[in-house]
Amino acid sequence: MHFRKIAVVGGGTMGQGIAQVAASAGIDVVLVEVSEERAQQVQRELSAKLDAQIAKWGLTTSDKRAILARVHVTEDKAHFGHVDLAVEAVPERLAVKQAVFVDLERILGPDVVKITHTATLSVSEISQVLQHPERAIGMHFLSPVHRVPVVEVVRGLATSDDTFGTVKQLIAVLGKTCVEVNEYPGYITTRGIVPMLNEAMHMVMEGVASARDVDAALKLGFGLEMGPLGMADRIGLDQVLLWMESLFHELGEMKYRPCPLLRKMVLAGHLGIKSGKGFFVYSDPAGSGQPSAAPGTP
Repeated sequence: MHFRKIAVVGGGTMGQGIAQVAASAGIDVVLVEVSEERAQQVQRELSAKLDAQIAKWGLTTSDKRAILARVHVTEDKAHFGHVDLAVEAVPERLAVKQAVFVDLERILGPDVVKITHTATLSVSEISQVLQHPERAIGMHFLSPVHRVPVVEVVRGLATSDDTFGTVKQLIAVLGKTCVEVNEYPGYITTRGIVPMLNEAMHMVMEGVASARDVDAALKLGFGLEMGPLGMADRIGLDQVLLWMESLFHELGEMKYRPCPLLRKMVLAGHLGIKSGKGFFVYSDPAGSGQPSAAPGTP
């Protein structure tokens, strides 16, 4: 299958990342947000992130122009036109994702493949609102999308082989490795990383060491690309909290119970890179430069 144009609903960190990798592969993208103001903000954020990649020699200015030319950010779903498939990348809340799926089926029709980007929710439950759930499937990228080479693909109970084949082809076009996962809370990557993030937060809260030293010890001691607290900041602390709450609710295991420090930081609006402050302070929304320790963080 040749992918000419896709729709992405939700212009947060993951939605922007998916749009970037699709545009880099030569696919036109309609990226939908909730308002014109938010659409303009997403356009600015995406441009800033591409500039940060240029500064690190990851892209050229020509690459940036080509990507931005292929990504059309809008608040109007009527601009979808004909698309080969659609991806929802809205917050990790069941009702919100289901509402987007209902809209997508109404606007695009039953035959277009609809992908939910989720790390913890049930694809079968999200897609039960569709008249044709066989055309729905789950997909989970990791952040930063342009750098992490693996994508988890999750079938719902009704997902057809044809739908799975279409998404598998898309992932190949994007230059990623497809890992098929049985539907279960947290899948592989989220279930594996959440306990490490949670334990690192507990160590900071309990005064075992500073955030910087916890990250340094775990990063250097185990050969990680980044420490768990920096990783949580990059993912978004509000997103990490949603993951933990969902896993704790579904599985009931204490290792998934969110650290009180995480709740406190999210309530204070310290969400990580996207807010400029989390466990570390960042100079810009793209997270470029060396982060410094956040004031008030143990």
